[in-house]
Amino acid sequence: MKKSLLLFLFVFLTVSLQAQKDTVNVSARTGQMGYSSDAANINISIFPVPVRENYFNIKSEKEFSSIKITNIIGQDIYREKFNDPQTLTKIVLDNPRRGMYLVTVVFSDGMRIVKKIMIEQAE
Repeated sequence: MKKSLLLFLFVFLTVSLQAQKDTVNVSARTGQMGYSSDAANINISIFPVPVRENYFNIKSEKEFSSIKITNIIGQDIYREKFNDPQTLTKIVLDNPRRGMYLVTVVFSDGMRIVKKIMIEQAE
C-alpha cells in the first residue's frame, strides 16, 4: 500500500513540476472560438512573486474589470469586480495558505488572461 502511494505521489509531483512553468494562458471570444493575438501582447505584472505576505499587486497596461483567484483544486478564494476599470490594484487575501494559485484577469472587452502565482509563508 505504501509503495503504491509513493509511486502515485512521485508520478503526480513529476507531472505537476513539469506543468509549473511560468506561462500565460490566453483565451478570448472572437467571431469564432479561438485565441486572440492581441491578448498575447498584453503586459500584466503580478508582484511581489512569490507572495510572502497576505497581499500582492496586479498591474496591466490595459484596463481590467474583474479579478478572480482560485486554488489549484478550483475553489475560488477571492473575487472582485470593479465598477470603474483598473490598471493597478492591490489584492489583500484573508490568511492565505501556502501553495499555487491561478489569477484570472478579465479585461473590459471580455478578454481573459490566467497567470500562476506561488504563496509562501511569511518569514
